Amino acid sequence: MDVSTCLKSLLLAIRQYRNNRSALNASQLQKHIEDVSGLKCGGVLFSGQVLPSECLSGLMEVAGDPNASHALTGSIISLLAQFASDGEAKEALHSSYNFTSTLAAIIHCNRTTPEEPLVLQCLNVLQRLTYNVRTLPCASHIHELISFLMQHVQSSNDDIVKACLGLMANLCRHDISVHLSMNSYNNVKAFYRALINFLGHNCLTVVVFALSILSSLTLNEEVGQKLFNAKNIHQTFQLIFNITVNGDGTLTRNYAVDLLVDLLKNPKIADYLTKYKHLSVCLSEVLGLLHSKDPDTASKVMELLVSLCSVPVLRKLVCETVLRPPAPRLQPGTRKCVQARGSEPSLALVHWVTSPLDGPEQCYMQALSLLAELFEEAIDSSLCSSAQSFVELLLQEVLVLLQSPDSTEGDQLLKKHCLRAGRVISLTLSLLCGDDALRMLVSQRLSPEVCVSQVELLLSYNQDLSGSTCTTSNYQYKTYDQRMVTPLSLALTSNCREHVQVALRILFEAAPLPDFPSVILGDSIAANNAYRQRVGELSIRSSSASEDVSFVGKSFPIMHAEPSGSAYQSIDSLIEKLQNGAKLQEKVKDVHMSEIIDVYEQKLSALACKESRLQDLLEAKALALSQADRLIAQYRCQRAQAEAEARKLASLLKDTERKKEDLQTELNDHLLEVERLKSDSQQLLEHNGRLQAVADQHQELKGTYNQLLSRYDKSEGMLKELQAAHISLTQQAEGLRKTNEGLKLQQERTLAELAEKEQQIKGLKTDVLEKERIITGLQNNLRRQEEQIHEMEENISILRKELNKTEQARKDTSIKASSLELQKSQLEAKLEKMEEELSKHTQMIAMIHSLSSSKLKGDATANLSL
Repeated sequence: MDVSTCLKSLLLAIRQYRNNRSALNASQLQKHIEDVSGLKCGGVLFSGQVLPSECLSGLMEVAGDPNASHALTGSIISLLAQFASDGEAKEALHSSYNFTSTLAAIIHCNRTTPEEPLVLQCLNVLQRLTYNVRTLPCASHIHELISFLMQHVQSSNDDIVKACLGLMANLCRHDISVHLSMNSYNNVKAFYRALINFLGHNCLTVVVFALSILSSLTLNEEVGQKLFNAKNIHQTFQLIFNITVNGDGTLTRNYAVDLLVDLLKNPKIADYLTKYKHLSVCLSEVLGLLHSKDPDTASKVMELLVSLCSVPVLRKLVCETVLRPPAPRLQPGTRKCVQARGSEPSLALVHWVTSPLDGPEQCYMQALSLLAELFEEAIDSSLCSSAQSFVELLLQEVLVLLQSPDSTEGDQLLKKHCLRAGRVISLTLSLLCGDDALRMLVSQRLSPEVCVSQVELLLSYNQDLSGSTCTTSNYQYKTYDQRMVTPLSLALTSNCREHVQVALRILFEAAPLPDFPSVILGDSIAANNAYRQRVGELSIRSSSASEDVSFVGKSFPIMHAEPSGSAYQSIDSLIEKLQNGAKLQEKVKDVHMSEIIDVYEQKLSALACKESRLQDLLEAKALALSQADRLIAQYRCQRAQAEAEARKLASLLKDTERKKEDLQTELNDHLLEVERLKSDSQQLLEHNGRLQAVADQHQELKGTYNQLLSRYDKSEGMLKELQAAHISLTQQAEGLRKTNEGLKLQQERTLAELAEKEQQIKGLKTDVLEKERIITGLQNNLRRQEEQIHEMEENISILRKELNKTEQARKDTSIKASSLELQKSQLEAKLEKMEEELSKHTQMIAMIHSLSSSKLKGDATANLSL
């Protein structure tokens, strides 16, 4: 089944699934997607035609549907991921079909389950899709994507961490809007700490990602100055060179080279690199990678060398390292010498310059850029003599590249040939001719016919879009050729300063020539400006890279104004004159034959001139028609994109309405909660009144307690007096026992005293009985106080239960609840003090009982002794 049939089946399956999102339609759509994945249809799928554009728009819509199954979404992403590394397809996915926003939306929908394989697949595809591509700040879900990346860089899953860091390194590079968005998050300091911790990770890829992010965010700030200061930068250089030379993969090497390229844009760091003591050794090892068979590795190494050449001191060092070994002179017809000297980096450069067109375009273009930098440094320097032998070798190799390619190879290879041939001619004519010896060498190798044929090829290739069939055999080269209008107008409106300067020089030389198409050139420039304005309004393509290359390629978007009204008038006048000629032929039937022949010869000559002019006008009309066809195709593509955007906006509107309904429900719930809180507040106020009554009762109990305390103080004084009396009696008893024998001699004299003592003892007994009655009363009072305290404890326990019940309510009324809590704590403290004082009273009463019992025993002993 051919590609067109597969795409029609795919579009039909997409429409069926869109109308009925059943499992059967989903499986059928997934099967058609797998069929398309098995075909090499990248050129057709991104050709800008209506059918592929509708298929891609439908796939984007299905992939962005949050209700679609993960298997279906994953199959769509797998299909489109095949083209994430191709230049034109990658640009179309990024700019025209908003694939970046779609993947970001998928990640946002599955943000709660980051361990899903679909999330990791989206992160990996986004990393490839955003590499060396600036993301538009207006793209949807970009801020949510940045938040997701900042949140999950510290995940426990190493694959998630690596994918998040790689994608963040792409987004942060040369994008101020992303920097501002990341710095606006609250956890940015923790994020910076996590990045700094990643610098000690055991995976070099993670280390390079972290360094890239830190350099993009903090290179010109205080944190970056501390991180990339003179002490640390040499370790960074060593790490980058080690990864570049001994990296564990192309991905790590690419990011390491990009990091060094970005760091070299800082003058201070570029100066640090010039003072790096191991630079010569590292540079030799890096140049050794040019002999790698991997074109991607060689291309990235040459990009690094071109970046090093932006620093004058480093460019001189690179030039000396590459051109100092004298290259051997290659004899015509022999190619063995290149293989014998394969260890030289200059010969490796020649190899990559002459690499096949079907290989990576960036490889031979970077090699030509590096050669331009090296020869610019070598001219008018001591290395010029060493460069002559290498230039001779280079010319013999690159002049083969200027041969016209086979027309059957296809438009893509023809475009690549034109790009490389233009750079080769620019290198040989503009740069190498700056030295007399090199100019002589170029003039011997490069003939004017070759240059003219290449210009003819470029113009013919450009003119193919308008149906021209001009060939080299019948074409005389002139700068005012109609085919120069398109590239000249594009160069004059380009964003590249060099293109504008070259176009102005051509215009300065060609404008004085006769029949210069100034009107057509002006119309073309106006059309290009209108197209630029339209593109800016629609925000379809903001990159100027495709525009700068378009004047030598076939895929550039171009607009021209329709032929003016004077052209149509000229055509009508010619037709009218032809009709007048026919009428004239009828009138001169009777004229002499020779006169008739003269008349017709004059008419034929005039008609020949008019025919040539008419042919020019028809060619201009054909050019305008072909450009109109392209505009129609672009309009259809834009309409399909607009419909896709409209469908996305409709889905967003539905989501917004659904969220609005959810928020309305939440609002009603909150209003009910407010009413309930009001009722709870009223209940709390009533309960507060009850607690105030309890507090008043507590004050009354406090007064009663103070009275009991004063009575207790009085009892304590009496107890002290009784203790003193008991001590004195004890002393007297001791004296009596000692004087017992003396009292026997004075028995009669002491009888009266004993009688008095008996009287005193009787009085003391009565006092003791009175004290016992008082103590009994105090004990009764103490029991009553204990009962009151028990009742108060029960009340307090009840109050505690009530306070526990109202604890949640007191949080809402914190001021009043805090005062109640304070009163409660005071009550508890006072109750504890009362319990302590009561325990002291109990101990004192027990002591009084013990003293009373001991006194009674002492009196009995005295009586017995007496």
